[in-house]
Amino acid sequence: MLKRFLLIAALLLSVTPASAHGPTPHKVEESIVIAAAPSVVWEKLADFAGLAGWHPLVATCTVAAETASNVERTLTLRDGGALVESLDEMDAAGRSLSYRLIKPNLDSFPVSFYSATLTVSEAPNDGSTVRWSARFYRGDTGNYPPETLDDAAAQAAMTKFIQAGLGGLKEKTERR
Repeated sequence: MLKRFLLIAALLLSVTPASAHGPTPHKVEESIVIAAAPSVVWEKLADFAGLAGWHPLVATCTVAAETASNVERTLTLRDGGALVESLDEMDAAGRSLSYRLIKPNLDSFPVSFYSATLTVSEAPNDGSTVRWSARFYRGDTGNYPPETLDDAAAQAAMTKFIQAGLGGLKEKTERR
């Protein structure tokens, strides 16, 4: 009887921690081919404050702080919300930049944290392939988030933001 009780207690205790974990990270990876040389596309991406010039969901983009080791930008979204991001790395030779969200705005963008990378590579016919990947967490990192801040809302928002950005970059670059 005691063995049976101990076995049941052990099973119950081993299951409890598994159901108490927080959110898992999600990822979006999108790419687009642009009919422009990689150097032309990279010039637009390398301007960390220039996002509003080609991203249709961003009204303004301003550099809020810039030091030798840190660049922060504030994105004002078309819906009026603002996000603050920090540049992690810019590799001009590799045509790649990485950045992260440092101040979320859950009313405008249902993601609590993200890190993202944009890369430009050569494509056929003197074109470019732009890849944009992001790893992120939903807006509410508790165990029972509301629908507006759950995994599906975060995935949809991040996918929409990246796809709109790639489309805007293509349109502005090819129209130059």
